[in-house]
Amino acid sequence: MSIRPLAIFDLPYLYSFREQAIGLDSARTLTRGNPLGAVGLFAYVNPVRHIYSAIVNGEGESVLGGVIHSRNEPFAKLLFIAPSSQLHHPDLPALIESLAAQAGSWGAFHVLAEVDETSEAFIALRRAGFSVYAWQRMWDVSDVAPASRSVEWKRVKSIHTPAVQSIYYQIVPPLLQPIEPQPKVALGWLCNEGEKSYVSATQGAYGIVLSPLIHPEAVNVGEKLASLITNLPDRRNRPVYVCVRSYQAWLEPVLADLGAKGADRQAVMVKHLAHMIKDGQTAPAVPSGVSVQPSRVSRIETKK
Repeated sequence: MSIRPLAIFDLPYLYSFREQAIGLDSARTLTRGNPLGAVGLFAYVNPVRHIYSAIVNGEGESVLGGVIHSRNEPFAKLLFIAPSSQLHHPDLPALIESLAAQAGSWGAFHVLAEVDETSEAFIALRRAGFSVYAWQRMWDVSDVAPASRSVEWKRVKSIHTPAVQSIYYQIVPPLLQPIEPQPKVALGWLCNEGEKSYVSATQGAYGIVLSPLIHPEAVNVGEKLASLITNLPDRRNRPVYVCVRSYQAWLEPVLADLGAKGADRQAVMVKHLAHMIKDGQTAPAVPSGVSVQPSRVSRIETKK
């Protein structure tokens, strides 16, 4: 087995798998199209960006995959695995571990992947040390009928960040908050009625993906979502999807009542690259006459 980074001379070989790529970042795939499409191929061999692809060359068929990391983010995301006919490849877990190691060198604390729970890729990810931390389903809301009344949504500005973060802490379970950190800069829309509804958006040439954070106490949720979807600015006939995570599963019947079409359920998986440990350290200096107990501080220890 030989795992090596993708090179320029691999691009024709890579492009031949464009119809057999398994996307592992659903929002990116729905908004930017095939991860092995012609437009994005050269990104995988650009050393300046935090995008990396590797290939396993063996005696039989080859298998390859990619990972991406946004600077200053604590997580990276697996982009794709290809070809789909080689998801049972014995070296695929080792390839995935290699991609995760690259993400660790960029400073990521964990790596995320989204995959259909019935896919063979799910098994390979488990063997590579990934575990399920949530479920999600993408709902196609492109043909949702207009709401019976217009509900005003305002674009989020910096002054709304505390309100968005408040909604985040009320909805995202504490165990998941280290994996899905709070929005540092809020982007999207906030409903004017009670400010219990926030929707962020990921946009691309091929579609728009909305990710709601809606408090269960919010009322007329279906009407509010329909109003936002049918009045999205600069939509240009692009398809629109709503991503519903398992901790917001109560939204699925609401979307179904609006006529939305749900895709197969996906497992949202994580592989931790670092963990917190606590060490006892005494204060370096204590003022005269003051008694101070040893403090507890935390540091990051990266897994070897």
